[in-house]
Amino acid sequence: MANKVKQKTKKAFLKRIKITSSGKIMRSHQLRTSHLRRNKSKRTLRRHAEPVQLSKTMLKAAKKMLGL
Repeated sequence: MANKVKQKTKKAFLKRIKITSSGKIMRSHQLRTSHLRRNKSKRTLRRHAEPVQLSKTMLKAAKKMLGL
């Protein structure tokens, strides 16, 4: 019987996302943590402060990186 090799989780990707209890994969915006934030409007910074659900096109690649 041959041993199967388990897929490792991409730790860098895991640090950048949050998996909810219902299984959704949430990501944050790049703009929220970037430099030169005082030049950007406060409305834009507030809007980018909330996490967003990963798009369906990226979901397949994300699950592969997570080993799911």
